[in-house]
Amino acid sequence: MNRNEMDQVRGLLGDPPAPSARTTNKALTMLEDEMAGRTAGRRARTGRRRIAWPVGLGAGLVAAGAAAAVAIALTGQGPAGPSGSPEAAGNVDLNKQAVLAAAAKVERTPVGEYWYSDRIDGQSYVVRAKTGSYAIVGAASESFHWAGMKKGDGEAYYGRDLPARPLTKRDGALWRKAGSPSSFRVWSNDHYATYAAKGTNWTSSGPGVGLDPRGGGEFLGKPVEEWRNLPTDPAKLAERFLSEQEMRRAGGPAGKALKLRDSASASGGIWRTASILGGTPVPPKVRAGLMRALAGHRGITAIGEATDPLGRRGVALASAERTATITGEWGTPKDHQGTYASRTVIVFDEKTGDVLSVQDTLTKPGGPYAEMGPGFVINYVAIRSTGWSDTKRQPPAEQPF
Repeated sequence: MNRNEMDQVRGLLGDPPAPSARTTNKALTMLEDEMAGRTAGRRARTGRRRIAWPVGLGAGLVAAGAAAAVAIALTGQGPAGPSGSPEAAGNVDLNKQAVLAAAAKVERTPVGEYWYSDRIDGQSYVVRAKTGSYAIVGAASESFHWAGMKKGDGEAYYGRDLPARPLTKRDGALWRKAGSPSSFRVWSNDHYATYAAKGTNWTSSGPGVGLDPRGGGEFLGKPVEEWRNLPTDPAKLAERFLSEQEMRRAGGPAGKALKLRDSASASGGIWRTASILGGTPVPPKVRAGLMRALAGHRGITAIGEATDPLGRRGVALASAERTATITGEWGTPKDHQGTYASRTVIVFDEKTGDVLSVQDTLTKPGGPYAEMGPGFVINYVAIRSTGWSDTKRQPPAEQPF
């Protein structure tokens, strides 16, 4: 982005309002540990990792906790990041301005009669082959949902399992060197699981999927009117969704007594914002306001360009670094034990402002990821496509990769 473009951005946007003091969340790290402990047992029975957009808190509370698979000790590290105050003259954060420019483009998004979302969930595992360790994406699935704006307009859910596959080109080369196995046995949470390099077809029947002609008019458990009537001011949105008071309320009885470090609060804020942007038909100006609120949230840093798990480039925000220590408490093999550090990253399409992905990425190798490098994607939710439509959309026939 050149100087003239940056001047245009500043003229268009100005500086985002700072969130109120109560948006400094301190209720999320211990809550994240508790949720991780509850979800580990459920996943142990199936071996398959599913990440859903929750109504109350962000999906990352589940994703980050379950990835550790055992008792996790979290400590906040790294800089606290921007607090939302405007940049001083001559000290403009160009990375942050790029995100704010993307937010301005969201405001011009057209609306329609139906809202749809196509998203992909994935979890990375390290296969320790004799010919060299490589990473795969397993427990991968794709879900597609559309719904009308009014009750009775109908809604439908579709789902399919995606093939387990090498994570990167380098991993693909090492996989072929190992004989191109068609299945992968890996340690997942608190047990061994096997993932096949073969997916399934779309299904629209069964638990969690299907067509409901009486549906519509509700998203993430709330009526569409509630989403439509949200304020557009970033400070008010921050107070509504990212404040300590709201996080405690959303966390229920367990959340009321918990205190959080800024790094965990920032991670939870990213996941919660993504759940709204990726799963609800909030008006364009509200979407833009949420992006600005997140960019100004304590512990959030603009990191410039990033690539999502589908290979798409965008502009990104990241939480501060956190550490996780994996012990042998739940039978975890010794070669998976140890300490690593990671951060949560949200990637936006610079041209449209749409959310591309949320991913937990490695910053300091160790434990189960000792052989991986910084930037390794531990787990992710990628939004393949989402938006408004005047017709009932069908899930894509082709696989995403």
